[in-house]
Formats: sequence, structure tokens, C-alpha cells
Amino acid sequence: MADKEATVYIVDVGRSMGEKRDGRTESDLDWAMRYVWDKITSTIATERKTACLGVIGLRTDGSDNELDAEEAFEHITVFQEIGQMLLPGLITLRKNIKLSNTDQGDAISAIVVAIQMITKFTKKLKYIRKIILVTDARGSIEADGIEDIASKMTAESIELVVIGVDFDDPEYGFKEEAKSFQKALNEDSLKKLVDSCDGVFGTLLQAIEELGVPRLKSTRPLPSYKGQITLGSPLQFDTALCIDVERYPRVMIRKPLSASSYVQRSTDELGITLPETDSDPANLTSVRNTRTYKVADETAPGGVGDVNRDALAKGYDYGRTIVPISNSDENVTKLETEAGLEVIGFIPWSSYEHYMSMSVSSLIIGQKLNTKAAMALSSLIHALYELESYAIARLVPKANKNPVLVLLAPSIEADYECLLDVQLPFAEDVRSYKFPPLDRIVTVSGKAITVHRNLPTGTLNSAMSDYVDSMDLSTFGRDDEGRPAEYMPMSETYSPVLHRIDQAIRWRAVNPNEPIPPPHEILVKYSKPPEELVVGAKRKLEKLVSLADVKKVPPKVKGRKKNRTEVKPYSGLNVEELLQSGSGKKSIQISPQNPIPGFRQMLDVVESISGIRDAVTQLGFIIETQIKDSFGDINYGRAIEELDVMRSEMIEIEEPAVYNDFVRALKTKLLKGELSGDRRDMWYELKKAELGLIDSKQSETSTVTKEEVKQFLSSNL
Repeated sequence: MADKEATVYIVDVGRSMGEKRDGRTESDLDWAMRYVWDKITSTIATERKTACLGVIGLRTDGSDNELDAEEAFEHITVFQEIGQMLLPGLITLRKNIKLSNTDQGDAISAIVVAIQMITKFTKKLKYIRKIILVTDARGSIEADGIEDIASKMTAESIELVVIGVDFDDPEYGFKEEAKSFQKALNEDSLKKLVDSCDGVFGTLLQAIEELGVPRLKSTRPLPSYKGQITLGSPLQFDTALCIDVERYPRVMIRKPLSASSYVQRSTDELGITLPETDSDPANLTSVRNTRTYKVADETAPGGVGDVNRDALAKGYDYGRTIVPISNSDENVTKLETEAGLEVIGFIPWSSYEHYMSMSVSSLIIGQKLNTKAAMALSSLIHALYELESYAIARLVPKANKNPVLVLLAPSIEADYECLLDVQLPFAEDVRSYKFPPLDRIVTVSGKAITVHRNLPTGTLNSAMSDYVDSMDLSTFGRDDEGRPAEYMPMSETYSPVLHRIDQAIRWRAVNPNEPIPPPHEILVKYSKPPEELVVGAKRKLEKLVSLADVKKVPPKVKGRKKNRTEVKPYSGLNVEELLQSGSGKKSIQISPQNPIPGFRQMLDVVESISGIRDAVTQLGFIIETQIKDSFGDINYGRAIEELDVMRSEMIEIEEPAVYNDFVRALKTKLLKGELSGDRRDMWYELKKAELGLIDSKQSETSTVTKEEVKQFLSSNL
């Protein structure tokens, strides 16, 4: 469970905070509030009821605090009592924090008010207590009694953070020029107070710059498995190894915040206004989804009847039919298992291929507060490390969960030892593909050719190696002492998607009508190679391009061929004329052995609608022939692929009617048995691949509606 927090922000809104100094285009108050809003919105985003905060205004026009009866506590206003901050409270706070017309108000007295608020709220309970003061220190500060205040904060375990506008900070390297005597004196008083209670004293410039660095969310570890790791069966053998262990995620993908659907609040059909809640500000209400189940029923109104969810049963596709399995028989499809982590065997490090890792990694440690288990697991870890071996284990995290195979790797660090595990594939998970080799060309006769125009030469390989070396990031960075270091360590590489969404949400919560600022520099820093590295590698890249004879490829032309400007190749040759000149006046024929490339090549050459129809007719004849000659469904896959190509090409050149005419005729032939018998199973495959008519949504020139498409696929002859 996360620790409880109580934080009080003290914001200086005095008249002097309205000035624009040091060449800035915004006032000191607006500049300071960038830091305050970022901190407050980050707390709101956690949605934790135990993360409480309060806000105090310093140098306000009025006074509103429990100690304002005394003169020393005038011009101090409590804008927000300590508690969970929600978006409605943030909107109210944004309206209250505005520049005042006075410079009266003591920052030390505001700290005393904050101490009183924290002690009253937290009592003697366990809390993380913090006071954050943001000021320019240009008002009057009464420094008497600083030691007593520091002692009180130390006794109450309250951390004091003072962030100052244009405060001097030698460690950061900032010093304000022409600083007034009063401001310098106030800075010294505040720094003395901070040093007395071991707080934090800094300049606002550094705090603003660090806002761009994402704050990583700490997560509480939750075990994914608690049980024993076993080697051998403890039920059969007394010598079996049994160690009590716990398993936790080591790496886990963090997903960005998801958006929910909301609508403008209004009265319902009965005229009753929907109730307003704190989670739905700005007159919005959440949307609730409902689901209904319908089946075709000629006796029901409209030909569609409702079905109760309880009447549904699961069904599995089995060929062209569906095999139903009721809820009572559902256990038949499940493998009954018991929770456990059983070591199956061991393999050497050299036998494992890293591409076989199928999951995020987890770590396994000995059971907490179990010294015997920790020592036993440590022995296993060291044995694996010394023998340079991995363990293969069968993992069932919970009873009746599907078993998985995991690889257990030893990990020995300075402060802890553990086993790291990743999921391994089963035989069905491995995809085996055959690709031609990259270093040679094998002819039809089996002869291997190592010198060819499509193979890199030794000079080209050397040039590529030099270019890769010149773009090396492993030593391009610099450490604190100026020595070569890694350019982009993982600890500084943040997900731009996660933090950009977070930045946009927090900004929009505070500034609903202002444009969202660009992403922080650190989020886009690694989206492109360093400019210095690119400039240094330019000559090697030019040499590589020259040796590889790299040429720009013309962009792919889309749309209706007769209405587009053709892109001519850099060679200046007219490819279409060459193709047509070779064939003379003969019509182009699509080869049944390679119909898809031939179909596409023919579409590139033809210039009239009759030529397009001829291409579709030829490919359609090939498709029908494949179906007619198919033994069972052996040729259906090829026919479906060719139909898909025909359909996509007709959409691209905006001639959907040609495809629609063909597929209507094909349906008739399939269902009437005109293609060598009953081919209804081919019609089922066509519907399954969604290769029906092209409607007006897919192509603007189509006159077919979506309802006609559904009717075409659902109806028989």
C-alpha cells in the first residue's frame, strides 16, 4: 500500500510577482505556477485518496487562516484545505490564484500556518509531510524565531522545500545580477531555515527545467506465483528438491492512459436531470454500454428476435460447421492443472537462442522471512552460474491455469540474487520459414554463386562496416567526468507516447482553452540520431551510396490510371512502349502458372475500360478453372488469394462494377453446381474472407449499399 502524504503548497501572489524579469515573456507568477500546477496535477493523476494536499496564498489582498487574528499572519489565505484534490477543486483553485495588489505578507508566518494545518490533519499518524514554498522573496520576512520553527518541523518530520524566483544557486550555476539588498537578505533567511531542518533550497529555473524529465511511477510488487520450485516429485521421492519461492514481474509493459466516452449532461426522457458527481465536471456524464443478442426470426417483428444471454452457448468452427459446447460441458476443453513450478531439466548457455523468449521477464526469489528457502535458492542460483547453465521448468501460476514452459537464468548482483525467467515456445508457437542466403545465390541446378551483381562485394561490405562504426552510439555520450559513455542509457530513455499523453492531459486540466505546448525535449531527443554524429558520418555514407549504386525509387502511383500523371523512370525508358512493342498487336495473356503478377502487369498496360474487363475476365477464368479442377478444397486458398487481389485492384483503379459483376456470376455458378459439382464450401470460404460486393464506402464510384452487401452474402439463390 502506498504511503500517505500531506503536502502544503505556499504560493506567493504578491504584486512584485507580476513583473517580467530576466528577459522572460511571462510574469514571475505565471512562471512559478508552471511548477506548482505540474506538481498538483501529477498528484491528482494518481487518483489516490491518501495523497492529500493543501494550498496557501502568500501576500494576498485579504486574510483567511486560523491564525489571522494576529497581525503577523495577515495577508495569508488558505485557498485549499488539506485533502484529496479533484478536478473541480483544481478549477476553483485556478480561479482563486491571481495576482494581488499588495506586497504585505510574511513567508515565515505562512510556513507556520502550513505547519499548523499539517499537524492538525495528520495528528500522530504515519504520513509523509512536506511544505513547498514558491516565492520571489521581495516582500518583508520576519526572521525571528527561525530556530524554533526549524525544531518544530524536525520534530513533526516535515520536509521544507523552498523554490525561489531568480534565487542564487552556485551548484546549479545561476546568480542574479543587480540583486536588491532586501531580496538578498530574505534569501539568506530562508536558506538558514532550510539548512536548519535539512530541507531543500533551489532556484525556480532549475525546477522548471526538470519538469520535462518524466517522473517514473513506482509500483507495489504483486507476486504472480507463490509456492514451491521442485526438482523431482516430492510425493514419490524423499530426495526431491523443494524450495519455497515467490515470483514477481521484472519487466512489464506500461500502457498509456485510456480515454473514456462522455456526453453533455442533459435531462432524460422523463425530464429528470441526471445527478452531478465530482468525477464528471464541466456538465459531462459517463456513457454506459448495453449489449443485446439477436437472431433471424421470421415470426418476430422485423424478422429479428431477441435472445437471452443465458440461452447462448459457445461454439467452435469445425470445417463448415459449428460444434456447440454448453456451459456444463465447458470443462471438457480445459486442462485440469495444479499450481507449481517444476524443473524439467537443464541446458548450457550456448544452446539457448534469445529469439525464443516469448514474454516479459520475471524474477524468482526465496520466500520472504524464510532464511532456509533463501539459502537453498542461492545454492541453486550459484550452481547454475558456475556450470553456465539454464534450467527449463513447467510453470502453472494458479490452479487450472494453462501450463507454460519457462527458462530460469541465474542473476547474481551485489545486493541480491534471483532467478530470471522468460516464457519459452511450444512446438506450435515456432514459425519456421526458409529464406534465400544473403552471401550466395543458389541456382536451379544447386550451384552456389558467390560473385553476382545482387551480392555485396568486399569493398561494399567494408564501406558498410565503416558507416556502422561511425554511427556507434555506445561511446558517443559523456559521463560527469567527460569520459566516453553510452549515449542513450535505458534509465534516460522514456516512452514519448506515455508521457506526451500525460503532459497533454495535465495541461488541458489547468488550461482548458489554450493550445497544448510541444513535447518536452527529452521525449524527442532520441527520435533522431545526433546531428554531430550524422555530420561526422556523412562522407562514409556518401561512399556507401556510391558503391551500392543507390537510386531513388519513384513513388507508387495510386488512383485511376487514365486520370493520373505517370512517373517516368530515371533511365528515360518508356516501359509500357517496350512491353507493347514486344507483343505487337497480340493481346496480353495472363499465365495460369503465375496469375497475380500477370494480372497486375496487364492492368499497368491497359488504357481503357475494355482492357480492364479483359484482365478481370482472364483472371476470373483462371479462378473458375482452379475451383473446377480442385480436389476437395485443395485449390481454394489460391482462388481466394486471387479474388482478394482482383477486388483490391478494382477498388484502387475505381472500377468496382467490374468486380461486382464477376463475383455475382461466380456466386451463381458456385451455388448451382456449374463448377464440377457442389462447391458451396468455396462460397463459405469466400464469405469468411469477406470478398463480397464492393460498396460505396469502399469505393465512391460504387452504387452498391451496405445492405445490399449483407443481402448478397446472406442469401442463397
